[in-house]
Amino acid sequence: MLTSLHGIWVPLVTPMHHGEIDLSRLQHLAAGLVKQGAHGLVVCGTTGEAPQLDLAEQGAALAAVLEVAHKRCPVLMGIGGSDTYAAASRVLQFDDMELAGYLVSTPAYVRPSQEGLLRHFETIAASTSRPIVLYNVPARTGVNLELATAARLARRPQFAAIKEAGGRLCQITGLLEQTPLAVLCGDDALLLSALIGGGHGAISASAHIRVDLFVQLYELVEQQRLPEARELFARLLPLIQLMFSEPNPAPLKAALAMQGLLRDELRLPMTPATNACKARIATVLEALDAIPVYTAAEAI
Repeated sequence: MLTSLHGIWVPLVTPMHHGEIDLSRLQHLAAGLVKQGAHGLVVCGTTGEAPQLDLAEQGAALAAVLEVAHKRCPVLMGIGGSDTYAAASRVLQFDDMELAGYLVSTPAYVRPSQEGLLRHFETIAASTSRPIVLYNVPARTGVNLELATAARLARRPQFAAIKEAGGRLCQITGLLEQTPLAVLCGDDALLLSALIGGGHGAISASAHIRVDLFVQLYELVEQQRLPEARELFARLLPLIQLMFSEPNPAPLKAALAMQGLLRDELRLPMTPATNACKARIATVLEALDAIPVYTAAEAI
């Protein structure tokens, strides 16, 4: 388990301008998150609309983020897809870059057996010496990476962590109890419970908005200041719920557009958030803006 895979990681959205990636906006967004205390960044995750980006675009996005991270903040590259060998080939395209590792999701649509999942991850891992962060998100892929399979993979130190987004706290608890993996919460609504239960952090789309407060939440739990953590999470929860009230990343891009950080533009089949959702987001952002900015130096 690598300590660099702890904390609050942000799976970056991919800003667009007339259908093309807006690399300057992506760099500005990434630099701001680093400055505000994000422990790590993820490029080309689901939140980044990775399935809608070709290989050249993914490489350009990664290079742009690495340029501004300047080794101050570790970066994971997302690897998805249902073709195991194609995914392994994509790893080779990025492996000469300064990465903390790869976030590799279970293959979507094909619904393989647990043995198939095991061999999928092992084949991709064989293409690199870098750490692999498993990504379990059955609501998107149609298959659950079962605890026993994760435990088998975890026998190899290269499998260093898991983003668990199965929607069940018991699965997070089981991973903590039965594997050496760093367990990163992938369901933002479960973040506080996961951290209190011993989770090592999160890969949180909602943390684009006031990442300083998500870092504060993480540090409050680390310091066992649980009443304060619960109070802060109660203030973050309306944002979290709104960010997933419509298909991700539409509400998130709407919120970031309101903050002037990007244009409210997505690639089909994703479409912008509804006006009703945007109205609720505006109200939540106003409430969050009233909370003082947090820096780690303020921790007791």
